[in-house]
Amino acid sequence: MKTRRLTELALLTAAALIIFIVELRLPDLSAIPGVKLGLANIFTVYAVYSYKAREAALLLLTRILLGSLFSSNFSSVIYSLAGGALCIAGMLLLKKVIPMNFLWLCSVFGAILHNTGQIAAAVVFTRSPAVLVHYPTLIVSGCIAGLFTGLCAQFVLKRLMPVRKNESTPKENEE
Repeated sequence: MKTRRLTELALLTAAALIIFIVELRLPDLSAIPGVKLGLANIFTVYAVYSYKAREAALLLLTRILLGSLFSSNFSSVIYSLAGGALCIAGMLLLKKVIPMNFLWLCSVFGAILHNTGQIAAAVVFTRSPAVLVHYPTLIVSGCIAGLFTGLCAQFVLKRLMPVRKNESTPKENEE
């Protein structure tokens, strides 16, 4: 991986972590656990369309692990990893059929997959299908949040596209 690319991913991860920590300080949107805006996902969706699959997955994994460390909520790692893994896998596949102009749609499907992974982890972890009662609410709130984060990521991508096209990467930055 080129040094420049690694630096870009590190900056995206840092920005995602900052937004994640700020969002933790906001009051809960709902009494149902897991309902949140997920603003840090803007950077994940952006990375899916701007970087290689392994780079986008690395950004997500790093954000999840460091986010749980910074928030001191280690039990959330199970749910975040399950949701994040399903989300990133689905979005990387959907990227092949959903053009960049409809990135927001990929984000909505990613949110649905993320919530599905979290609920599946909750059913396995708690050994109780009773948590499935929250699934419809999570899907609706996930679609709304996914639409918002997808539109934000699409806006960022369109704004940065001309900048990225005009930049050249010197060969000496390769490792």
